Amino acid sequence: MRGGVIAAVLAALSVAACATPYEHGPVPPGYPPLPQPAPSPAPRPSPAPEPPRVVEVRELPGWAAEDHDAAFAAWRATCQAAKEPGMAELCRRAKAVRETGPGVGKAFFEAFFQAERLGGAEGVLTAYFAPVYEARRAPDAEFSLPVRPKPVDLVLGGDGAVMRTLPDGTTEPYPDRAAIEATPVDKPLAWMRPEELFFLQVQGSGTLVFEDGQRQKALYAANNGRPFAGIANPMRDRGLLARDNTGGDAIRAWLAAHRGPEADEIMRLNPRYAFFRLAADDGKPPVGAANIPLPAGRAVAVDPGFHAMGELLWVDAEAPLLAGAFPAYRRLATALDTGGAIKGEVRADLYLGEGSAAGAEAGRVRHTLRLYRLVPRP
Repeated sequence: MRGGVIAAVLAALSVAACATPYEHGPVPPGYPPLPQPAPSPAPRPSPAPEPPRVVEVRELPGWAAEDHDAAFAAWRATCQAAKEPGMAELCRRAKAVRETGPGVGKAFFEAFFQAERLGGAEGVLTAYFAPVYEARRAPDAEFSLPVRPKPVDLVLGGDGAVMRTLPDGTTEPYPDRAAIEATPVDKPLAWMRPEELFFLQVQGSGTLVFEDGQRQKALYAANNGRPFAGIANPMRDRGLLARDNTGGDAIRAWLAAHRGPEADEIMRLNPRYAFFRLAADDGKPPVGAANIPLPAGRAVAVDPGFHAMGELLWVDAEAPLLAGAFPAYRRLATALDTGGAIKGEVRADLYLGEGSAAGAEAGRVRHTLRLYRLVPRP
């Protein structure tokens, strides 16, 4: 019996020693080293993103109320921007349609497309327009800022950065808005009111009407490579504008009323500066990044990191933040442009046309956005 007890005790001690050897002190001389802890298991890979949620186009929010024929006409006129083979084939089919009477657009979209919900969260819809502004050929107290052409010292670095070439041949990042405005310009294209030149730069292009009635297009030529920074939120935060009244008209009116150092300080919060070239006014809509004229209300600027030019998108936007805005925008639009402030997958800037009415509407668009991509049926 005693031998059995001793054997049991020795066995227990042996197990304990294997489990936690030298637990309360250093390893005695001549004893084997402590066993190393087992390596931590490799982290589990992140779960694959959920596939886009696919729905029939007729199930899209607001689809029944869409003007499908107008949408089809606009898409047919611009679908050549799409390079993806399936979209290019549907573009060829659309252009081959002979009968374009009522109902043809709806039938075409429902027969050949399905929709994918983009992103896991809601985004933002804004809008832009092509302004028409007065301009002068010589400066005065009101028309005091020059419309600058692309500078000869502006170059692109190997990484695409916008640089300025110095007299010794070296380069440096191109200056910001404040530094550019402090530099004289030899051959200005025109002279404008400061706040209207600022909005022309934000919109990217527009039409200038000179004192003799001549109209010329101001077309985007380059920018200084600085990040775009909106001024609406800083103006709201400083109490210059009401929270629900930070649209384009309100901003422009405040800048005009405070023309001079006050307005200059606000505009210089946006370091990005655009340069232009002038062209004859041909009466056609402006051309977007896809090099195709923009159909009013049917084109959007998007982030090229997430979208290809020519994509057909369903805009589902509601819950406006600004007073006086339309309650919702639900429509088909084609990705035909880009913009410095348009970043993210669920982000779009809707082109609304030319002139003051389009500008008044565009300045009030800041809606919660859900975005769908229309893709060819498998």
